[in-house]
Amino acid sequence: MTIAIDGTGLTVEKLMRIARQGEQVELHPEALERIKACRAMVEAKVAAHEIMYGVNTGIGEFSERVLNDEQVQEFQKYLIYNHAAGIGEPCSIENVRGAMAGRVNVHAHGNSGCRPEITLTLVEMLNKGVTPVVCQKGSVGASGDLAPMSQIALLLMGEGEAFYQGERLAGDVAMQRAGIPIPGLQARDGLAAINGSNLLTAMSGLHIYDMNRWLKQAEIACSMSLEALLANLKPYDVRLHQARGFKGAIRTAQAIMKCIAGSDLATGKMKTKVQDAYSMRSSPQVIGAAHDAIDYAKSQVEIELNGVGDNPIFLPEFQLTLTGANFQGSPVSLPMDLAGVAITMVCVLSERRLNRLTNPALSVGLPEFLTKGAGMFSGMMLSQYTADMMIVEQRILSMPASIQSIPAAADQEDFVSMGMNTAIKNGQILDNAYGILGIEFMAAAQALDFREFTPGKGVRAAHKVIRSYVAHLDEDRPLYTDHNLMKELVKSGEILEEVEKVTGELD
Repeated sequence: MTIAIDGTGLTVEKLMRIARQGEQVELHPEALERIKACRAMVEAKVAAHEIMYGVNTGIGEFSERVLNDEQVQEFQKYLIYNHAAGIGEPCSIENVRGAMAGRVNVHAHGNSGCRPEITLTLVEMLNKGVTPVVCQKGSVGASGDLAPMSQIALLLMGEGEAFYQGERLAGDVAMQRAGIPIPGLQARDGLAAINGSNLLTAMSGLHIYDMNRWLKQAEIACSMSLEALLANLKPYDVRLHQARGFKGAIRTAQAIMKCIAGSDLATGKMKTKVQDAYSMRSSPQVIGAAHDAIDYAKSQVEIELNGVGDNPIFLPEFQLTLTGANFQGSPVSLPMDLAGVAITMVCVLSERRLNRLTNPALSVGLPEFLTKGAGMFSGMMLSQYTADMMIVEQRILSMPASIQSIPAAADQEDFVSMGMNTAIKNGQILDNAYGILGIEFMAAAQALDFREFTPGKGVRAAHKVIRSYVAHLDEDRPLYTDHNLMKELVKSGEILEEVEKVTGELD
Protein backbone atom coordinates (compact mmCIF):
# COMPACT_ATOMS: atom_id res chain seq x y z
CA MET A 1 0.00 0.00 0.00
CA THR A 2 1.32 3.44 -0.96
CA ILE A 3 2.09 5.71 1.99
CA ALA A 4 0.94 9.31 1.63
CA ILE A 5 3.41 11.86 2.96
CA ASP A 6 1.73 15.00 4.24
CA GLY A 7 3.91 16.29 7.07
CA THR A 8 2.02 14.38 9.76
CA GLY A 9 1.44 10.76 10.62
CA LEU A 10 4.88 9.40 9.70
CA THR A 11 5.30 6.75 12.37
CA VAL A 12 8.30 4.58 13.11
CA GLU A 13 6.40 1.66 11.59
CA LYS A 14 5.68 3.55 8.35
CA LEU A 15 9.28 4.70 8.20
CA MET A 16 10.39 1.08 8.47
CA ARG A 17 8.10 0.06 5.60
CA ILE A 18 9.46 2.81 3.36
CA ALA A 19 13.10 2.41 4.32
CA ARG A 20 13.43 -1.35 4.74
CA GLN A 21 10.59 -2.87 2.73
CA GLY A 22 10.59 -0.46 -0.21
CA GLU A 23 7.01 0.73 0.28
CA GLN A 24 5.94 3.26 -2.36
CA VAL A 25 5.23 6.85 -1.30
CA GLU A 26 3.26 9.76 -2.69
CA LEU A 27 3.24 13.44 -1.81
CA HIS A 28 -0.21 14.45 -0.60
CA PRO A 29 -1.84 17.01 -2.96
CA GLU A 30 -2.38 19.47 -0.11
CA ALA A 31 1.30 19.20 0.81
CA LEU A 32 2.25 20.01 -2.78
CA GLU A 33 0.08 23.13 -2.68
CA ARG A 34 1.75 24.23 0.57
CA ILE A 35 5.18 23.77 -1.01
CA LYS A 36 4.14 25.85 -4.02
CA ALA A 37 2.76 28.65 -1.84
CA CYS A 38 5.92 28.78 0.23
CA ARG A 39 8.11 28.83 -2.87
CA ALA A 40 6.14 31.74 -4.30
CA MET A 41 6.80 33.69 -1.11
CA VAL A 42 10.54 32.94 -1.25
CA GLU A 43 10.82 33.98 -4.89
CA ALA A 44 9.00 37.25 -4.19
CA LYS A 45 11.35 38.03 -1.31
CA VAL A 46 14.42 37.16 -3.41
CA ALA A 47 13.19 39.51 -6.14
CA ALA A 48 12.72 42.22 -3.51
CA HIS A 49 16.27 41.62 -2.22
CA GLU A 50 15.04 40.87 1.28
CA ILE A 51 17.88 39.40 3.33
CA MET A 52 17.24 35.72 4.08
CA TYR A 53 19.78 33.40 5.70
CA GLY A 54 21.13 30.77 3.34
CA VAL A 55 19.20 32.21 0.41
CA ASN A 56 21.06 35.41 -0.32
CA THR A 57 23.59 35.23 2.50
CA GLY A 58 26.43 32.88 3.32
CA ILE A 59 25.98 30.25 6.00
CA GLY A 60 27.41 29.66 9.47
CA GLU A 61 30.16 32.16 10.25
CA PHE A 62 29.50 33.76 6.84
CA SER A 63 25.85 34.53 7.57
CA GLU A 64 26.54 38.29 7.50
CA ARG A 65 27.96 38.10 3.96
CA VAL A 66 25.22 39.19 1.53
CA LEU A 67 25.27 37.63 -1.95
CA ASN A 68 24.51 39.46 -5.19
CA ASP A 69 21.96 38.17 -7.71
CA GLU A 70 24.51 36.20 -9.71
CA GLN A 71 25.96 34.61 -6.58
CA VAL A 72 22.50 33.62 -5.35
CA GLN A 73 22.04 31.39 -8.39
CA GLU A 74 25.42 29.67 -7.96
CA PHE A 75 25.57 29.57 -4.17
CA GLN A 76 23.44 26.44 -3.66
CA LYS A 77 25.78 24.34 -5.82
CA TYR A 78 28.87 25.38 -3.88
CA LEU A 79 26.99 24.95 -0.59
CA ILE A 80 26.40 21.29 -1.44
CA TYR A 81 29.96 20.78 -2.70
CA ASN A 82 31.40 22.22 0.50
CA HIS A 83 29.14 20.25 2.81
CA ALA A 84 29.52 16.87 1.09
CA ALA A 85 32.50 16.30 3.36
CA GLY A 86 31.86 12.98 5.09
CA ILE A 87 34.17 10.01 5.41
CA GLY A 88 34.11 6.25 5.63
CA GLU A 89 31.91 3.42 4.48
CA PRO A 90 28.46 4.10 3.01
CA CYS A 91 25.37 4.11 5.18
CA SER A 92 22.98 1.25 4.62
CA ILE A 93 20.41 1.73 1.88
CA GLU A 94 17.59 1.55 4.43
CA ASN A 95 19.07 4.36 6.52
CA VAL A 96 19.45 6.66 3.50
CA ARG A 97 15.94 5.86 2.29
CA GLY A 98 14.66 6.70 5.76
CA ALA A 99 16.47 10.04 5.68
CA MET A 100 15.00 10.86 2.26
CA ALA A 101 11.48 10.01 3.44
CA GLY A 102 11.97 12.18 6.52
CA ARG A 103 13.17 15.10 4.40
CA VAL A 104 10.15 14.83 2.11
CA ASN A 105 7.93 14.93 5.20
CA VAL A 106 9.67 18.13 6.36
CA HIS A 107 9.04 19.74 2.96
CA ALA A 108 5.39 18.65 3.08
CA HIS A 109 4.68 21.26 5.75
CA GLY A 110 5.32 24.02 3.24
CA ASN A 111 7.82 25.89 5.39
CA SER A 112 11.12 25.02 3.66
CA GLY A 113 10.94 27.25 0.59
CA CYS A 114 12.32 24.83 -2.00
CA ARG A 115 10.88 24.32 -5.46
CA PRO A 116 8.32 21.50 -5.67
CA GLU A 117 10.63 19.75 -8.14
CA ILE A 118 13.12 19.10 -5.34
CA THR A 119 10.60 17.28 -3.15
CA LEU A 120 9.01 15.41 -6.05
CA THR A 121 12.41 14.23 -7.24
CA LEU A 122 13.15 12.77 -3.80
CA VAL A 123 9.79 10.99 -3.93
CA GLU A 124 10.59 9.58 -7.37
CA MET A 125 14.02 8.42 -6.19
CA LEU A 126 12.40 6.56 -3.32
CA ASN A 127 9.84 4.90 -5.56
CA LYS A 128 12.32 3.90 -8.26
CA GLY A 129 15.02 2.72 -5.89
CA VAL A 130 17.74 5.29 -6.55
CA THR A 131 19.62 5.56 -3.24
CA PRO A 132 22.50 8.05 -2.92
CA VAL A 133 25.84 6.79 -1.63
CA VAL A 134 26.27 8.53 1.72
CA CYS A 135 29.30 8.30 4.02
CA GLN A 136 28.13 7.35 7.48
CA LYS A 137 30.50 9.63 9.37
CA GLY A 138 30.70 13.40 9.22
CA SER A 139 27.60 14.78 10.92
CA VAL A 140 27.70 16.45 14.33
CA GLY A 141 23.91 16.53 14.52
CA ALA A 142 23.60 20.32 14.11
CA SER A 143 23.06 22.16 11.78
CA GLY A 144 21.33 18.93 10.98
CA ASP A 145 23.11 16.08 9.21
CA LEU A 146 24.78 18.42 6.73
CA ALA A 147 27.53 16.19 5.37
CA PRO A 148 25.44 13.08 4.69
CA MET A 149 22.39 15.00 3.48
CA SER A 150 24.64 16.88 1.04
CA GLN A 151 25.59 13.59 -0.58
CA ILE A 152 21.89 13.02 -1.17
CA ALA A 153 21.58 16.54 -2.60
CA LEU A 154 24.40 15.88 -5.07
CA LEU A 155 21.99 13.61 -6.96
CA LEU A 156 19.65 16.58 -7.42
CA MET A 157 22.41 18.10 -9.56
CA GLY A 158 23.17 14.85 -11.36
CA GLU A 159 26.37 14.39 -9.38
CA GLY A 160 27.59 12.11 -6.59
CA GLU A 161 26.96 8.38 -6.61
CA ALA A 162 23.95 6.13 -6.11
CA PHE A 163 22.98 2.52 -5.65
CA TYR A 164 20.50 1.37 -8.28
CA GLN A 165 19.38 -2.17 -9.06
CA GLY A 166 22.30 -3.67 -7.18
CA GLU A 167 24.99 -1.48 -8.75
CA ARG A 168 26.97 1.48 -7.46
CA LEU A 169 26.80 4.08 -10.22
CA ALA A 170 27.63 7.69 -10.96
CA GLY A 171 24.70 9.85 -9.89
CA ASP A 172 23.76 11.03 -13.36
CA VAL A 173 23.88 7.47 -14.72
CA ALA A 174 21.62 6.16 -11.93
CA MET A 175 19.10 8.95 -12.49
CA GLN A 176 19.14 8.43 -16.25
CA ARG A 177 18.63 4.67 -15.97
CA ALA A 178 15.72 5.21 -13.58
CA GLY A 179 14.20 7.82 -15.89
CA ILE A 180 14.30 10.59 -13.30
CA PRO A 181 14.85 14.17 -14.57
CA ILE A 182 17.56 16.09 -12.73
CA PRO A 183 16.02 19.26 -11.24
CA GLY A 184 19.19 21.21 -10.47
CA LEU A 185 19.41 23.65 -7.59
CA GLN A 186 18.15 27.22 -7.51
CA ALA A 187 17.88 29.73 -4.68
CA ARG A 188 17.24 28.03 -1.32
CA ASP A 189 16.90 24.52 -2.84
CA GLY A 190 20.21 23.17 -1.59
CA LEU A 191 19.87 24.26 2.02
CA ALA A 192 16.25 23.06 2.06
CA ALA A 193 17.49 19.62 1.03
CA ILE A 194 20.08 19.25 3.80
CA ASN A 195 19.35 21.41 6.83
CA GLY A 196 17.83 18.90 9.25
CA SER A 197 18.72 15.91 11.40
CA ASN A 198 17.05 13.51 8.99
CA LEU A 199 19.64 10.75 8.79
CA LEU A 200 20.20 10.41 12.53
CA THR A 201 16.43 10.54 13.02
CA ALA A 202 15.81 7.85 10.40
CA MET A 203 18.47 5.63 11.95
CA SER A 204 16.94 6.24 15.37
CA GLY A 205 13.45 5.39 14.13
CA LEU A 206 14.63 2.10 12.67
CA HIS A 207 16.53 1.34 15.86
CA ILE A 208 13.39 2.00 17.92
CA TYR A 209 11.47 -0.46 15.76
CA ASP A 210 14.17 -3.09 16.25
CA MET A 211 14.59 -2.35 19.96
CA ASN A 212 10.89 -2.96 20.59
CA ARG A 213 11.06 -6.36 18.89
CA TRP A 214 14.26 -7.18 20.76
CA LEU A 215 12.68 -6.35 24.12
CA LYS A 216 9.80 -8.69 23.39
CA GLN A 217 12.31 -11.44 22.69
CA ALA A 218 14.08 -10.56 25.94
CA GLU A 219 10.79 -11.32 27.70
CA ILE A 220 10.60 -14.69 25.92
CA ALA A 221 14.20 -15.56 26.81
CA CYS A 222 13.52 -14.51 30.39
CA SER A 223 10.46 -16.77 30.49
CA MET A 224 12.51 -19.74 29.27
CA SER A 225 15.21 -19.12 31.88
CA LEU A 226 12.64 -18.68 34.65
CA GLU A 227 11.10 -22.04 33.80
CA ALA A 228 14.50 -23.73 33.58
CA LEU A 229 15.43 -22.29 37.00
CA LEU A 230 12.12 -23.34 38.59
CA ALA A 231 11.21 -19.76 39.44
CA ASN A 232 8.60 -18.71 41.96
CA LEU A 233 6.00 -17.00 39.75
CA LYS A 234 4.51 -14.63 42.32
CA PRO A 235 6.81 -11.75 41.22
CA TYR A 236 5.14 -11.86 37.77
CA ASP A 237 1.57 -11.52 39.00
CA VAL A 238 0.32 -8.43 37.19
CA ARG A 239 -1.47 -7.21 40.33
CA LEU A 240 1.89 -6.69 42.01
CA HIS A 241 2.94 -4.31 39.24
CA GLN A 242 -0.41 -2.57 39.01
CA ALA A 243 0.04 -1.68 42.68
CA ARG A 244 3.20 0.24 41.82
CA GLY A 245 1.92 1.67 38.55
CA PHE A 246 4.75 1.53 36.02
CA LYS A 247 3.32 0.80 32.58
CA GLY A 248 6.39 -1.06 31.33
CA ALA A 249 6.58 -3.40 34.32
CA ILE A 250 2.89 -4.25 33.95
CA ARG A 251 3.44 -4.99 30.28
CA THR A 252 6.47 -7.23 30.91
CA ALA A 253 4.79 -9.17 33.71
CA GLN A 254 1.85 -9.87 31.41
CA ALA A 255 4.18 -10.95 28.59
CA ILE A 256 6.09 -13.36 30.83
CA MET A 257 2.90 -14.94 32.13
CA LYS A 258 1.58 -15.34 28.57
CA CYS A 259 4.74 -17.26 27.69
CA ILE A 260 4.55 -19.43 30.81
CA ALA A 261 0.79 -20.09 30.60
CA GLY A 262 0.05 -23.81 30.71
CA SER A 263 3.33 -24.72 32.40
CA ASP A 264 3.54 -27.22 35.22
CA LEU A 265 5.38 -24.42 37.02
CA ALA A 266 2.31 -22.17 36.72
CA THR A 267 -0.07 -24.83 38.01
CA GLY A 268 1.89 -25.36 41.22
CA LYS A 269 3.11 -28.88 40.40
CA MET A 270 6.74 -27.86 40.88
CA LYS A 271 8.42 -26.96 44.16
CA THR A 272 9.96 -23.48 44.11
CA LYS A 273 11.88 -21.21 46.45
CA VAL A 274 10.07 -18.68 48.59
CA GLN A 275 12.03 -15.90 46.89
CA ASP A 276 14.44 -15.89 43.94
CA ALA A 277 17.44 -13.70 43.13
CA TYR A 278 16.99 -10.20 41.75
CA SER A 279 18.06 -11.19 38.23
CA MET A 280 14.95 -13.37 38.14
CA ARG A 281 12.26 -11.62 40.16
CA SER A 282 13.24 -8.09 39.10
CA SER A 283 12.83 -8.91 35.41
CA PRO A 284 9.47 -7.11 35.00
CA GLN A 285 10.81 -3.98 36.67
CA VAL A 286 14.03 -3.93 34.63
CA ILE A 287 12.70 -4.94 31.21
CA GLY A 288 9.64 -2.79 31.90
CA ALA A 289 11.82 0.24 32.61
CA ALA A 290 13.50 -0.34 29.26
CA HIS A 291 10.09 -0.45 27.56
CA ASP A 292 9.21 2.88 29.16
CA ALA A 293 12.50 4.41 28.01
CA ILE A 294 12.02 3.14 24.45
CA ASP A 295 8.44 4.41 24.40
CA TYR A 296 9.66 7.87 25.40
CA ALA A 297 12.39 7.80 22.77
CA LYS A 298 9.86 6.71 20.16
CA SER A 299 7.57 9.62 21.00
CA GLN A 300 10.45 12.08 20.56
CA VAL A 301 11.62 10.51 17.30
CA GLU A 302 8.10 10.68 15.88
CA ILE A 303 7.78 14.35 16.83
CA GLU A 304 10.98 14.99 14.89
CA LEU A 305 9.83 12.87 11.94
CA ASN A 306 6.71 15.02 11.67
CA GLY A 307 8.16 18.42 12.56
CA VAL A 308 9.79 21.20 10.56
CA GLY A 309 13.47 20.50 11.09
CA ASP A 310 14.94 23.30 8.98
CA ASN A 311 16.49 26.76 9.10
CA PRO A 312 15.23 29.25 8.23
CA ILE A 313 11.57 28.40 8.09
CA PHE A 314 9.13 30.38 5.97
CA LEU A 315 5.58 31.18 7.06
CA PRO A 316 3.61 32.23 3.95
CA GLU A 317 0.48 33.00 5.95
CA PHE A 318 2.45 35.70 7.78
CA GLN A 319 4.86 36.57 4.94
CA LEU A 320 7.53 35.90 7.54
CA THR A 321 10.97 34.29 7.60
CA LEU A 322 12.19 32.96 10.95
CA THR A 323 15.72 31.82 11.70
CA GLY A 324 16.51 29.61 14.66
CA ALA A 325 17.87 26.15 15.39
CA ASN A 326 15.17 23.66 14.42
CA PHE A 327 17.97 21.53 12.96
CA GLN A 328 19.41 20.84 16.43
CA GLY A 329 19.48 17.07 17.01
CA SER A 330 19.43 17.11 20.82
CA PRO A 331 15.69 16.31 21.13
CA VAL A 332 16.48 13.01 19.41
CA SER A 333 20.04 12.29 20.57
CA LEU A 334 19.28 12.62 24.30
CA PRO A 335 16.36 10.13 24.42
CA MET A 336 18.20 7.82 22.02
CA ASP A 337 21.21 7.80 24.37
CA LEU A 338 18.73 6.66 27.01
CA ALA A 339 17.39 4.00 24.63
CA GLY A 340 20.86 2.56 24.15
CA VAL A 341 21.42 2.48 27.90
CA ALA A 342 18.08 0.67 28.31
CA ILE A 343 19.08 -2.08 25.89
CA THR A 344 22.45 -2.47 27.63
CA MET A 345 20.73 -2.75 31.00
CA VAL A 346 18.52 -5.59 29.78
CA CYS A 347 21.59 -7.29 28.29
CA VAL A 348 23.25 -7.20 31.72
CA LEU A 349 20.15 -8.84 33.19
CA SER A 350 20.23 -11.51 30.47
CA GLU A 351 23.86 -12.34 31.23
CA ARG A 352 23.09 -12.70 34.93
CA ARG A 353 20.39 -15.28 34.14
CA LEU A 354 22.88 -17.05 31.87
CA ASN A 355 25.22 -17.21 34.85
CA ARG A 356 22.53 -18.84 36.99
CA LEU A 357 21.80 -21.40 34.26
CA THR A 358 25.45 -22.47 34.00
CA ASN A 359 26.63 -22.13 37.62
CA PRO A 360 25.92 -25.40 39.49
CA ALA A 361 25.67 -23.51 42.79
CA LEU A 362 22.75 -21.49 41.43
CA SER A 363 21.07 -23.63 38.77
CA VAL A 364 18.70 -25.64 40.99
CA GLY A 365 19.96 -29.09 40.02
CA LEU A 366 20.93 -28.50 36.41
CA PRO A 367 24.16 -30.16 35.21
CA GLU A 368 27.34 -28.11 35.59
CA PHE A 369 27.63 -25.70 32.66
CA LEU A 370 24.67 -27.52 31.13
CA THR A 371 26.60 -30.65 30.17
CA LYS A 372 26.21 -34.25 31.36
CA GLY A 373 29.91 -34.89 30.82
CA ALA A 374 31.39 -32.29 33.15
CA GLY A 375 35.15 -32.68 33.36
CA MET A 376 35.58 -34.24 29.96
CA PHE A 377 33.24 -31.61 28.54
CA SER A 378 32.86 -27.95 29.53
CA GLY A 379 29.42 -27.36 28.03
CA MET A 380 28.46 -23.70 27.78
CA MET A 381 31.25 -22.38 30.00
CA LEU A 382 32.85 -20.33 27.23
CA SER A 383 29.52 -19.01 25.98
CA GLN A 384 29.43 -16.87 29.11
CA TYR A 385 32.87 -15.48 28.26
CA THR A 386 31.57 -14.33 24.89
CA ALA A 387 28.50 -12.75 26.45
CA ASP A 388 30.66 -11.02 29.07
CA MET A 389 32.96 -9.54 26.43
CA MET A 390 29.96 -8.06 24.63
CA ILE A 391 28.50 -6.75 27.88
CA VAL A 392 31.67 -4.77 28.53
CA GLU A 393 31.55 -3.37 25.01
CA GLN A 394 27.90 -2.44 25.60
CA ARG A 395 28.86 -0.49 28.69
CA ILE A 396 31.53 1.43 26.78
CA LEU A 397 29.06 2.20 23.99
CA SER A 398 26.48 3.40 26.52
CA MET A 399 28.45 6.55 27.31
CA PRO A 400 26.10 9.33 26.15
CA ALA A 401 27.11 11.12 22.96
CA SER A 402 24.68 13.98 23.59
CA ILE A 403 27.05 15.50 26.20
CA GLN A 404 30.13 15.33 23.96
CA SER A 405 29.71 18.61 22.04
CA ILE A 406 32.78 20.10 20.34
CA PRO A 407 32.55 23.69 19.01
CA ALA A 408 33.09 24.22 15.28
CA ALA A 409 32.69 26.80 12.49
CA ALA A 410 34.67 29.52 14.27
CA ASP A 411 32.48 29.00 17.35
CA GLN A 412 29.32 29.97 15.47
CA GLU A 413 28.23 26.36 15.91
CA ASP A 414 29.50 26.07 19.46
CA PHE A 415 27.04 23.47 20.75
CA VAL A 416 26.06 20.44 18.70
CA SER A 417 24.11 17.29 19.51
CA MET A 418 26.50 14.59 18.29
CA GLY A 419 23.33 12.68 17.49
CA MET A 420 24.97 10.77 14.66
CA ASN A 421 27.41 9.29 17.17
CA THR A 422 24.38 8.22 19.20
CA ALA A 423 22.77 6.64 16.15
CA ILE A 424 25.92 4.79 15.10
CA LYS A 425 26.65 3.40 18.56
CA ASN A 426 23.03 2.35 19.03
CA GLY A 427 23.41 0.21 15.94
CA GLN A 428 26.45 -1.41 17.56
CA ILE A 429 24.58 -1.85 20.84
CA LEU A 430 21.75 -3.62 19.02
CA ASP A 431 24.18 -5.85 17.15
CA ASN A 432 25.70 -7.03 20.42
CA ALA A 433 22.27 -7.37 22.00
CA TYR A 434 21.23 -9.89 19.37
CA GLY A 435 24.26 -12.00 20.25
CA ILE A 436 23.86 -11.76 24.02
CA LEU A 437 20.19 -12.70 23.92
CA GLY A 438 20.92 -15.49 21.45
CA ILE A 439 23.31 -17.06 23.95
CA GLU A 440 20.69 -16.89 26.72
CA PHE A 441 18.14 -18.49 24.41
CA MET A 442 20.60 -21.26 23.61
CA ALA A 443 21.42 -21.88 27.28
CA ALA A 444 17.77 -21.79 28.34
CA ALA A 445 16.82 -24.31 25.64
CA GLN A 446 19.69 -26.55 26.75
CA ALA A 447 18.58 -26.28 30.38
CA LEU A 448 14.96 -27.09 29.56
CA ASP A 449 16.12 -30.27 27.83
CA PHE A 450 17.21 -31.49 31.27
CA ARG A 451 13.90 -30.68 32.98
CA GLU A 452 11.16 -33.29 33.07
CA PHE A 453 8.06 -31.13 33.16
CA THR A 454 5.82 -29.40 30.65
CA PRO A 455 6.79 -25.75 30.07
CA GLY A 456 4.41 -22.98 29.02
CA LYS A 457 3.04 -22.76 25.50
CA GLY A 458 5.12 -19.71 24.59
CA VAL A 459 8.26 -21.30 25.99
CA ARG A 460 7.57 -24.50 24.07
CA ALA A 461 7.15 -22.54 20.83
CA ALA A 462 10.45 -20.71 21.38
CA HIS A 463 12.25 -23.95 22.23
CA LYS A 464 10.97 -25.56 19.02
CA VAL A 465 12.29 -22.70 16.88
CA ILE A 466 15.69 -22.78 18.59
CA ARG A 467 16.02 -26.52 18.08
CA SER A 468 15.33 -26.09 14.36
CA TYR A 469 18.58 -24.08 14.19
CA VAL A 470 20.80 -25.37 17.00
CA ALA A 471 21.02 -28.96 18.26
CA HIS A 472 21.22 -30.01 21.89
CA LEU A 473 24.82 -29.96 23.15
CA ASP A 474 25.51 -33.63 23.95
CA GLU A 475 29.28 -33.39 23.54
CA ASP A 476 31.51 -30.35 23.24
CA ARG A 477 31.71 -28.87 19.76
CA PRO A 478 32.88 -25.52 18.39
CA LEU A 479 30.11 -23.16 19.47
CA TYR A 480 30.91 -20.11 17.36
CA THR A 481 28.64 -21.42 14.60
CA ASP A 482 25.79 -21.89 17.06
CA HIS A 483 26.36 -18.45 18.56
CA ASN A 484 26.23 -16.80 15.16
CA LEU A 485 23.15 -18.78 14.13
CA MET A 486 21.39 -17.73 17.33
CA LYS A 487 22.40 -14.11 16.84
CA GLU A 488 20.89 -14.07 13.35
CA LEU A 489 17.80 -15.89 14.61
CA VAL A 490 17.17 -13.21 17.23
CA LYS A 491 17.79 -10.49 14.65
CA SER A 492 15.26 -12.06 12.29
CA GLY A 493 12.51 -12.02 14.93
CA GLU A 494 11.41 -15.57 14.04
CA ILE A 495 11.23 -16.62 17.68
CA LEU A 496 8.95 -13.68 18.46
CA GLU A 497 6.71 -14.39 15.49
CA GLU A 498 6.29 -18.07 16.35
CA VAL A 499 5.67 -17.38 20.04
CA GLU A 500 3.03 -14.74 19.31
CA LYS A 501 1.16 -17.26 17.17
CA VAL A 502 0.36 -19.19 20.35
CA THR A 503 0.35 -16.44 23.00
CA GLY A 504 -1.10 -13.50 21.11
CA GLU A 505 0.82 -10.23 20.93
CA LEU A 506 3.28 -9.62 23.75
CA ASP A 507 2.17 -6.04 24.39
